[in-house]
Amino acid sequence: MTQQFYVSPEQLMKDRADFARKGIARGRSVVVLSCRAGIALVAENPSPSLHKIGEIYDKIAFAAVGKYNEFESLRQAGVRYADVRGYSYDREDVTGRGLASVYAQSLGAVFTAEQKPFEVELIVAEVGGDVEGDHLFRLTFDGSIADERRFVVMGGAAERVAEAVMDGWTSEADFPEAIRLAARALREDRTEPITLEVGVLDRDSETTRGTRRAFRRIGPDELAGILDGLAERQG
Repeated sequence: MTQQFYVSPEQLMKDRADFARKGIARGRSVVVLSCRAGIALVAENPSPSLHKIGEIYDKIAFAAVGKYNEFESLRQAGVRYADVRGYSYDREDVTGRGLASVYAQSLGAVFTAEQKPFEVELIVAEVGGDVEGDHLFRLTFDGSIADERRFVVMGGAAERVAEAVMDGWTSEADFPEAIRLAARALREDRTEPITLEVGVLDRDSETTRGTRRAFRRIGPDELAGILDGLAERQG
């Protein structure tokens, strides 16, 4: 009978964490930032159809880096959770904190019990009445969760991008200003062109668009107009 090598629990967890971190580090960066108008979500994403940013519920959006099939399965599970909870109780009972807790349990269970951890990092963003009321929940591959403020950056170049965002962040920015800041940070020190995926959580969607659904995807034409403003300022 072949005898299996013993691996200590500490070493096993370390190996799994290193494996997940390497996978995430290969992902292109995502920036999520609060501003006066709401929450802007900006991702470097060359694919027009495989989204890294999406809507979960009325005031809640999702952003991710890592393996697409893994974070997409989590996004879909989050949509199902939110729909069932909102239908069974009340729409107000669907919160970013509750969704983030569900994700944390799922990620933690996979990390400790499965052969391979998820190679993903997530943000659950919930827009509030003002910047102080916004919630940016950051979830890592092992189920760790943090309630961040102002902005969050994920992905391989997170440290560099976060420094650039920090230098220009202001709570008084509107969506075009916030998007240009994120785009500038993602492009910094890059010589090749990058393709962006952008969405926003509109703080005043009920007033401006007559709907509780705050998420809106920024289309190519609108985004081009916003980034033209960035080119003009840089020029």
